[in-house]
Amino acid sequence: MTGASAALVQLASIQTLEAQPLRKTVSVKTPSGALRGESVGGIQVFRGVPFAEPPVGELRFRPPVSVVPWTVERDALEFAPAAMQSGGAGMRTSEDCLYLNVWTPNTRPEKPLPVMVWIHGGGFTGGSSYSGKTNGAKFAKDGVVCVSVAYRLGVFGFMDVAPLLGPSYAGSANNGLLDVMQALTWVRNNIDAFGGDPSRVTIGGQSAGAKLTDIIMGIPAAEGLFQQAISESGGAERVNSNAAALAIAAGFGEDWAKRGGESIDSAPAKDLIEAQVNFIQHWPQHFPLRAEVDGTVIPKLPVETIAGGSTQSKALLVGTNREESASFLGPHPPQDPTAADLGNTDVATFNQIFAKYAEVYPDLSAEALRIRATTAEEYWVPSVRVADAHVKAGGKAWMYELTLKDPIGKLKGYARHSLELGLVWKAPDVPEEASLSSEIHAAWVSFIKGVAPSAKGIPTWPEYNNIERATMIVDTHCRVEYKPQYAELQLWNEFLP
Repeated sequence: MTGASAALVQLASIQTLEAQPLRKTVSVKTPSGALRGESVGGIQVFRGVPFAEPPVGELRFRPPVSVVPWTVERDALEFAPAAMQSGGAGMRTSEDCLYLNVWTPNTRPEKPLPVMVWIHGGGFTGGSSYSGKTNGAKFAKDGVVCVSVAYRLGVFGFMDVAPLLGPSYAGSANNGLLDVMQALTWVRNNIDAFGGDPSRVTIGGQSAGAKLTDIIMGIPAAEGLFQQAISESGGAERVNSNAAALAIAAGFGEDWAKRGGESIDSAPAKDLIEAQVNFIQHWPQHFPLRAEVDGTVIPKLPVETIAGGSTQSKALLVGTNREESASFLGPHPPQDPTAADLGNTDVATFNQIFAKYAEVYPDLSAEALRIRATTAEEYWVPSVRVADAHVKAGGKAWMYELTLKDPIGKLKGYARHSLELGLVWKAPDVPEEASLSSEIHAAWVSFIKGVAPSAKGIPTWPEYNNIERATMIVDTHCRVEYKPQYAELQLWNEFLP
């Protein structure tokens, strides 16, 4: 299949999810301006709504600027292009990417509805605010106003270009993060026009979107922008020190200079993405492009700010999948993890920990040990530490771990990365998961509505604390476990307290 054909198939799948009889246009007036969207199957959807000025020209590498209100009704009928990125053959991309999408019920009760703001994943270098899997109509049908947001990726959103363009660009590695915060500001100021309650906002995401969610939890300036958070395979450790961020930018600058092109503030966006791909391939760190502790937006490590009480009034739903890293190492990794596989820990420290894994899991094969240890390094331990910091400060949290095995594909038999998405969004990968998907989706909805996650068919979900560590095990038959994999956690805490 060609790239163009793949893009048409992807677009068709998205539109098919929403393509139902009785499509008609609808209008809404917001403080930013009037919008024309569509009503489809009892749900109103507004696509491609700008929440910031286009980050192009003089605004390239700059923090987002609030969108200037428009005076003529604006069409919100098509999804906007995704942020600049590599891969995704046929995907429409553009530097002009700061748009969001809103799904809301046609019929709204007198009391404003809770809001979920979804932040997509993609390793901070890929992804889109829209997909067939994460169709916001599924939540809107259950009385939740669903918003999905875009943000700048890669060098445009997560590289501190101050070494290349001057000190006025200091902290530009946090621009992608600031984009999300700008979208949350727009939601706070405009969502009531869609029937949403700006005082009942849950932010959430998966993978990089979950990491951004967890990092935002540790940003003082974001405190009033949300009341709850959902983190699926996240953690708050994916940040660089200021020194590391500057070294990464300098390294990129050396590569760029060898190309002999124009300055990065005026070069074609596609050239910068091409240079980014080459840079990442040889830089001795996994995911080098990430937010930074700049002392301003992120004053210190986010998990430290969370432990200090920044989120004690908020609720958190957090979890991971048992064998996430099988998606990246492969089902049968032939060698021990290297720097190219580690997102948060240096190789020397990881190797000290990994050397003891066979003692913790004597029945696992070498391949399974590699997958488990890398999963812990990248997702599980950072997520547990966010939960621990949050409850230590007095916040409420609920923890899950998905152990459901993928029933199809090359990762059949593994609780792989992203497997929970189909359950949460009522888009299961196979028909046999439909019942479990309905249960998990309902649990997420109950949490978004401000109560403990619960659903008919799953046991009572106890609140998490860092003593009993109650965790909902998500599988064909859900169950609660206490202190799951505790010996493994103690091992990590021994070397990284």
